[in-house]
Amino acid sequence: MPLAYINIGSNQGDRMANIDRAVAQIESALGATACRAPLYQSPAWGYDSALPYLNLGITVDTTMEAPKLMAVLLDIQQSINPASHRTADGTYADREIDIDLISLGDLTVDTPDLTLPHPRMHLRTFVLVPMATLLPTWRHPATSLTPAEMLHRL
Repeated sequence: MPLAYINIGSNQGDRMANIDRAVAQIESALGATACRAPLYQSPAWGYDSALPYLNLGITVDTTMEAPKLMAVLLDIQQSINPASHRTADGTYADREIDIDLISLGDLTVDTPDLTLPHPRMHLRTFVLVPMATLLPTWRHPATSLTPAEMLHRL
């Protein structure tokens, strides 16, 4: 059964409650218990914000195919906060919840709707630090780098 690595972030409202709600909904939808990395606080990535993010990396076993899993995660994200994650000019915006599918085992996907592993994971400390804790031996299918090796390159 493939292991999904999911990163959840929040920088508005009750950040911990938002994240806990997302994890509970993911566990319910997948019928599996998530393994959690320690929480990681980080500044906003890709835009300026005074509000820091609280981030949580989780792993969860799933039999769902990648497109279906991504659709489920987006539905959960939308149910917690339907506001857009982008401003009118297309830049990132503050948000109550952001759920990203980072990897699904060693699967590679490159479609207009989904890229796996996540195409910017190697640029994001808030993704790599929790991932290195939960999946220290995972290797990126294209680069063969572990999360710790990608983190070292940042």
